[in-house]
Amino acid sequence: MASTQRFQLEQLETGILRLIGGTPLVPLRRLYPDAPVNIYAKLEMYNPGGSAKDRPALRMMREAIAAGRVGPGTTIVESSSGNMAISLAMICGILGLRFICVVDPRTAETNLSIIRSYGAEINYVTEPDPATGEFLPARIARVNELVHQIGDAFWPNQYGNEFNAAAHRDTTMPEIEAAIGHIDMLLVGVSSCGSLRGCADYVRNNGLTTAVIGVDAAGSVIFGGPGSRRLPGLGAGIVPPLFAPGLANGHETVSDLDCVSGCRRLLRKESIMVGGSAGGVVAALGRRLDQLPPGSNAVMILADRGDRYLDTVYSDEWVTRCFGEEAAARLAVER
Repeated sequence: MASTQRFQLEQLETGILRLIGGTPLVPLRRLYPDAPVNIYAKLEMYNPGGSAKDRPALRMMREAIAAGRVGPGTTIVESSSGNMAISLAMICGILGLRFICVVDPRTAETNLSIIRSYGAEINYVTEPDPATGEFLPARIARVNELVHQIGDAFWPNQYGNEFNAAAHRDTTMPEIEAAIGHIDMLLVGVSSCGSLRGCADYVRNNGLTTAVIGVDAAGSVIFGGPGSRRLPGLGAGIVPPLFAPGLANGHETVSDLDCVSGCRRLLRKESIMVGGSAGGVVAALGRRLDQLPPGSNAVMILADRGDRYLDTVYSDEWVTRCFGEEAAARLAVER
């Protein structure tokens, strides 16, 4: 191994990056107090970049450096709705690498500010793909254009990179199993499908009987749910290559309003502030509780922190504008 490779890999084992993984698994006794089951939340907000994306970002970069695909002068280019970009910006800051994030209009201003604060560059896609009407294919097309133009550039490709899934297979799931033993049901939000694929692979490889439930957004094409999406981070405009039929034992489709309601319920009941996709997972669990025998262990992977959603999920003004006064009034009372 060349000395530059060795040096870069050593950088990934130092400083703040050493805190990636090992996130808390917290029992939730107030969320659904009448349910005779044990509910746990894997709080991925405790990763240093604030989300579950830290795990695959680190693993993908480590493997790319080891394979010689990323060197000291390489530019990293990725499409992201926010969290993966923050994770890669953090890692590229440690490595001293240029990072360009391709985003669309749904990316929250707060996330854009965080990405820029790490020294990364923002490249905007303002028009959706004409064939599908979705922004994600347009973002990926822009990534490929930039990689071709730059030359010494690397696209981690979170949607198709096997090491995205491997990060969750090798760290997230073993952490959960070590903490509580048997897992009866696991609920995972889907977007790139890295967490779904990695967790499902771990269940299959280890002969577990865990029911893996994918939580998708209405308007996403992954499980084909009808509707439209305002909140980033849940669902996708393409079926990611990491997805495969049969990965999940079932799925739940949640609306943006379901996500808002789930976030606010978790905050009110447990004083835990999470992002929009995690709110969707909370809402999905509520629908599945009657399928679990008493004493079962149900685990939710909650992907990110909620302070990045103060202008949307936790804003009564935004809820009123998007969903109407009746919905806003109901959520305000519930809060």
